[in-house]
Amino acid sequence: MLILSRKKSESFFIGDKIKVTVLECKGKTVKLGIDVPEEITVFREEIYLKIKEENKNSLLNNKEDFYKVLDLWKTK
Repeated sequence: MLILSRKKSESFFIGDKIKVTVLECKGKTVKLGIDVPEEITVFREEIYLKIKEENKNSLLNNKEDFYKVLDLWKTK
């Protein structure tokens, strides 16, 4: 993990296209501005993990449904 120290209004780049700027520091909270190209999606960690879990569950459900359909197909 790379650890950086930045002050308010200071920025850093991730690659050539992603710019992260410290907008505000208040207590234990830091507000960041992130400039990214439209084709890149940015999620907060808790949202990203929820999406990953939902996708995993969806795949498992689809797999079960697939086998149910396959069993029906075999019985005909």
